Amino acid sequence: MIAGREREDREAGSAVAGFLLVSLLVTVMFLGLVQVAVVVHVRSMLIDCAAEGARLAARADRGLTDGEDRARELISASLSPAYAEEVAAVYVSDGDLNLVQVQVSAPVPVIGLWSAGGSVTVTGHALREMP
Repeated sequence: MIAGREREDREAGSAVAGFLLVSLLVTVMFLGLVQVAVVVHVRSMLIDCAAEGARLAARADRGLTDGEDRARELISASLSPAYAEEVAAVYVSDGDLNLVQVQVSAPVPVIGLWSAGGSVTVTGHALREMP
């Protein structure tokens, strides 16, 4: 009986320490998952806004400036104006196709105390209409 009681006394705080270590690991993994989800969401929104800007700029009665402005407007409305600072539209060709390309560069969103840093760059393309 005494040997069992000594063992219980030595292991009295081990459950608390084990719980703290496991809960810390689970919390870090959860925050990492949230960070990845936010980055993927922001990237998807930027791709959609760039493609919509390219579609507008590709119309026969519109220009590159219209596409850039539309992409900035959509990014500001859906995410934040901080993500709409670097938007550029150009005419490109791919073989026999004349395209409009809208490129957006934005900072990687940060959740928590760490981040991968850098920026996310996406492009949107549309077939250019000729007057």
